[in-house]
Amino acid sequence: MKISARNIAEGKVSSIEKGAVAAVVKVEVQGPFTFTSMITKDAVEDLGLKRGDKVSVVVKSTEVILTKG
Repeated sequence: MKISARNIAEGKVSSIEKGAVAAVVKVEVQGPFTFTSMITKDAVEDLGLKRGDKVSVVVKSTEVILTKG
């Protein structure tokens, strides 16, 4: 998958807290640093995210986007 954003970090999902609509996903990246992203519960399920998954953290302007694969 190609993407225009240039601020990309590889990391592992360290936790997922699902609410009724949204989920808070924490991703540990090299440093160590932790990115926290609030995404929809549907997005977590569509991506099949679970603790320990390797993901890419994409930072574009004021948004943090997660990708898997």
